Amino acid sequence: MLVRLLFGFEIGGFGVLGVWFQSNKVKLAIGHLEFFSVISFAWFIWKSSSNLWHLAEYLFLFGLSWLVEEMGIFDYKRLESSSNPRRILRQTPLPMEESPRLGPKGLIKKHEFVRILIQCLYSIGYEKSASCLELESGISCKSDDFQLLESQISSGNWDGCVDTLNAIKDLTDDTRAAALFLVFKQCLLEYLSCGDDKLAVAILQKEVSALQVDRDKVHNLARSILSWKEVEQSKIDDNAIRELRKKLLQELEKWLPSPITLPEHRLEHLVETAVLSQIDSCMYHNLSDEVSLYADHSCSRDQIPTETVQILTEHKNEVWFVQFSNNGEYLASSSSDCTAIIWKVPEDGRVTLKHTLRSHHNPVSFVAWSPDDSKLLTCGNVEVLKLWDVETGTCKHTFGDPGFIVSSCAWFPDSKRLVCGSSDPEKGIYMWDCDGNELKAWRGMRMPKILDLAVTPDGQNLISIFSDKEIRILNVGTNAERVISEDHSITSLSISGDSKFFIVNLNSQEIHMWDVAGEWVRPQKYMGHKQSKYVIRSCFGGLNSTFIASGSENAQVYIWNRRNYRPIEVLRGHSMTVNCVSWNHRRPQLLASASDDHSIRIWGSSLSNKIQPQKLS
Repeated sequence: MLVRLLFGFEIGGFGVLGVWFQSNKVKLAIGHLEFFSVISFAWFIWKSSSNLWHLAEYLFLFGLSWLVEEMGIFDYKRLESSSNPRRILRQTPLPMEESPRLGPKGLIKKHEFVRILIQCLYSIGYEKSASCLELESGISCKSDDFQLLESQISSGNWDGCVDTLNAIKDLTDDTRAAALFLVFKQCLLEYLSCGDDKLAVAILQKEVSALQVDRDKVHNLARSILSWKEVEQSKIDDNAIRELRKKLLQELEKWLPSPITLPEHRLEHLVETAVLSQIDSCMYHNLSDEVSLYADHSCSRDQIPTETVQILTEHKNEVWFVQFSNNGEYLASSSSDCTAIIWKVPEDGRVTLKHTLRSHHNPVSFVAWSPDDSKLLTCGNVEVLKLWDVETGTCKHTFGDPGFIVSSCAWFPDSKRLVCGSSDPEKGIYMWDCDGNELKAWRGMRMPKILDLAVTPDGQNLISIFSDKEIRILNVGTNAERVISEDHSITSLSISGDSKFFIVNLNSQEIHMWDVAGEWVRPQKYMGHKQSKYVIRSCFGGLNSTFIASGSENAQVYIWNRRNYRPIEVLRGHSMTVNCVSWNHRRPQLLASASDDHSIRIWGSSLSNKIQPQKLS
């Protein structure tokens, strides 16, 4: 009976195998037999019969089991793998066509998103969560190539490390050479530490010298070997070796491209970029508060000064100039009534008079705060330059003689040196200390009459307007200079708080913004205001100097976002030409404007503390 059963089993098994051979299903049939042979044999023992019907039953079961597996109803291979508690991570990204997409527009590849999410979890300390996500998703934070490099470097397998780097396909020649140089450098250090000088020198001569890297790096490495031998450095301990190898891995991470490695803090960088993009697209962004991730960012016009909150009428004639102090606690103004006024700007925003400066005999057209706000300069087109103590309101020094005509002035960051420009072509530009000692002068044919000047907040550049249509940028340290020519007459200039940009007003009814570094070929232009006859002064303002404000000959104040050439707001209230505007550095919702109507208007945001418009006299 047993012989018959075995014989029947062989006939049935090989008979089915023959069918699979004819159908090109060899592997599937053999795999099938591996799983079901035991079950089938047990069936025969249980039946213990030589009846051909039972043989047919055996063949039926054999075929049925193949159908079940072929149709995917039961996958014995999946069952086999599920018995292993350790899942295999998908360390190689899925092909593009197989990778699911995320997001409303389907722009995000799921495996990439999960991978950088895992990296983020590791970086912020949630290692268990990161590990669980790796297991659940089957996606590893580290690529196969980098894990192999990590293992080889940790064990000091330098030959394997070099082979791995050479085998990576997507590296440029420069990147591969730089990565190999780092590996050889560590390798040499360890050989020297072990006293194997000959091998270290051989690697330097044969391997390092053959790399296409900066020759200076190779020479410095060679000098390091000589220095090591001369001082006979002691052997580096194992802990130090481990730390150096970790640093090598970190350096390689910076050189190797994605997807071999992920840029550091990739998810945080993407989120910050998205936040900054929303801020950049917000025309009214003027808040220093943190931006929430819970909702898309958007500011209303309430964030910028649009409402008159106070009217100052102490001046008895046209007000030509106005400027907030650097700390935002004071406001200075000058007028054709031959006076300048220092105003106090308290926390509640209610401006009050502090000092009236009466030493001038002619109209005062310009003021300049020292960077520490302890001193104030005043001057005029037919006036001398005077230095005032802000706390006491007393004149500390008068610069030049009565015939010395000063058109504009500025401070250096140390609050000890100042410069002034003269509309007299023979005078040019002078640099003084606060005691009136001349430190330097630029005069002669190269310096015709100066219409306006300013020093960048970092103190590196002196920018001046001369010859009506030209801008001179002078590097104070190197005396290197650059000249920009405009097509129309320039009336004034103003510099951004970060020293990177400056704006000039033209009588062509345009404001041009240039970069100080000289990278721009053409300026950014702003238009909409009216200017053709008078000197109109504009300024940067708001958070990070995001906005530009300017007066206008039509009695209005114009505000632009720097990214938009058309004004986003037009402020009405003055009755005559607005000559000058100034934005408070400390309170970005506060703006002052000076007008020929003898008044100064303080503009505020509708969200700030309400101050009823009032006249102060």
